[in-house]
Amino acid sequence: QVQLVESGGGLVQAGGSLRLSCAASRSLFSIDTMGWYRQAPGKQREMVAVLSIGGSTRYADSMKGRFTISRDSSKNTVYLQMNSLKPEDTAIYYCNAHDYVHGTWYDYWGQGTQVTVSS
Repeated sequence: QVQLVESGGGLVQAGGSLRLSCAASRSLFSIDTMGWYRQAPGKQREMVAVLSIGGSTRYADSMKGRFTISRDSSKNTVYLQMNSLKPEDTAIYYCNAHDYVHGTWYDYWGQGTQVTVSS
């Protein structure tokens, strides 16, 4: 089991920046992949960025160059730095832990944090 707690969402003007944080209940080095996903009203949840246990990253095309995922292992925390925000980035952002335990994959989710970008 992994408990995830997000923070850092809020209201920002277009072109601004926000940094989201996700605190995990256990060591990040015991979790295969950490990631950020988002869901806008009326849309499906989509991947924003993922960070593997080995340190490799992957981003959705629309976020490349604007968003950066990182981690502080000493704090069991993953971050999402979001720059040059656009109104279409408005969504609930969810932290995800994708874990492989005894031959089975598990997904754990945080409660989500709202990001609203005004034009």
